[in-house]
Amino acid sequence: MSKYTSFPEPSDDANPFQDPAVTQHSSNTEYATLDLYNPFDNKTGPPPPYEATSPSAQPVPAQTPPSRTTPTEPRNYGSYNSQQTAVKATTAELLRKQEELERKAKDLERRERELDSHALGPGATRQNNWPPLPSFCPVGPCFYQDINLDISQNFQRTVTIMYYYWMFTACTLFFNLISCLAMFCVDPANGVGLGLSILWVLLSTPCSFVCWYRPVYKAFRTDSSFNFFAFFFVFFVQVVIYVIMTIGIPGWGFSGWIVSLAALKTSVPVGVIMMLSAVLFTAQTAMGVVMLKKIHSMYRQTGASFQKAQAEFATGVMSNQTVRQAAASATTGVAQGAFSGGR
Repeated sequence: MSKYTSFPEPSDDANPFQDPAVTQHSSNTEYATLDLYNPFDNKTGPPPPYEATSPSAQPVPAQTPPSRTTPTEPRNYGSYNSQQTAVKATTAELLRKQEELERKAKDLERRERELDSHALGPGATRQNNWPPLPSFCPVGPCFYQDINLDISQNFQRTVTIMYYYWMFTACTLFFNLISCLAMFCVDPANGVGLGLSILWVLLSTPCSFVCWYRPVYKAFRTDSSFNFFAFFFVFFVQVVIYVIMTIGIPGWGFSGWIVSLAALKTSVPVGVIMMLSAVLFTAQTAMGVVMLKKIHSMYRQTGASFQKAQAEFATGVMSNQTVRQAAASATTGVAQGAFSGGR
């Protein structure tokens, strides 16, 4: 029993790798390898020869679930119709930009011609273009006006608003004429108001253009303190007149609120027309106050002052040829009188 219970000495056991079956199998390449050979299948004969496995016999790998799309994989950029729509939109945008560039090029060419005409000398004057009258009219334009050329970009919007505001006041006075005419058709005793409304249209429209729009235009064009002060004085008086128009004093030719409410008792349709005129007068007055305050704040930013206005007035008066001739004539007359009195 000691043979089975005690551990043998290392020298007592034979080397297992020296077994004839192992050495025969390792030296003979005709037999299958160890991973394909099962010694328990055939105990009597030698192991079967090695046969290479065919590709069809290989096990089919298990299908893996589809992975998520990575940034390197191709993406779907839309259908053909969406791509065509994008191309058309891009083409339209390019055409629009091309038209804008062409328009700017024409504008620059026009400005270059204007500058060239200015560079010819003091004798080369710009041709008047306002009011835009037809060529067959016997009376030509009286003023030159080009806001995009004369006015700096910072003040172009303000001057444009003032120009449209002047047009709005002219349309308001014309509508006031229509309302007074309607009142005259209902009540012939209102003939004085109709006559004064015609006078306001014919008198106020050109005078407002010359007396307060042109000064503000020239003030922003040349940064003139004198023109700023002229505009403030005249436009303030104009706003006061707009307030009187809005009130509507009877017999003054204005379809303000007092006259409009009184006209409702005579005729409702005529009263409604006159109330529309009163609404236009109210909007005209409110806009006038807003623009007066806005231009005054811009005037303070330009650095203009009353002293500059006085200097500009003196320079303008002395540079006028008529004024100089009158002053020279007056001085000559005074000198001659003094000389003859001394004799």
